[in-house]
Amino acid sequence: MNLQNETDVLELVKQDQWMMDVLKSVAMLKLPDWWICAGFVRSKIWDTLHDFTRRTPLPDVDVIYFDETNLNASVEKKLEKELSSLLPDVPWSVKNEARMHLRNDLPPYTSSVDAISKFPETATALGVRLDETGQLILAAPHGISDAIHLRIMPTPYFRENKDRARVYEDRIKTKDWQSIWYKLDVCHIQNGS
Repeated sequence: MNLQNETDVLELVKQDQWMMDVLKSVAMLKLPDWWICAGFVRSKIWDTLHDFTRRTPLPDVDVIYFDETNLNASVEKKLEKELSSLLPDVPWSVKNEARMHLRNDLPPYTSSVDAISKFPETATALGVRLDETGQLILAAPHGISDAIHLRIMPTPYFRENKDRARVYEDRIKTKDWQSIWYKLDVCHIQNGS
């Protein structure tokens, strides 16, 4: 399949019954500013562009939301249990981005999409959700070009300083995505800039 734009990516997700079931399950929780992000979207794109006939297993399905009124981490665990009761075979991970800046030692995020924009790689900085009418929406603060052209690039936030550049480079090494998706082109940060 040839992916050329956001419409193609949305159609790819719509055609995947498992992904739509996952999205519908999260939508039932009616979380504020929720998205399913990162590998959930990226891996589907990369699997498709590698002509894989089976889904690459996900270590987790990242559900994020933004609720400044309740920053208690125990709420996230409760939500994971609720989702597990709906789809028990899904490795759920739920995080409230209104508090995640503390864990990541960053200034507060303003929304879930703001948090997605500060993920390490542009190809991972993607999210999908169903709106109130059931329409599928894609969040791609850095666009989809890198994801559909199989490029791993740092987001601007991770290119900005040496410490974050090291985090990006460490992730590239640890994730070893090229051992699964052999067509990937990894862009390294030169001299931490």
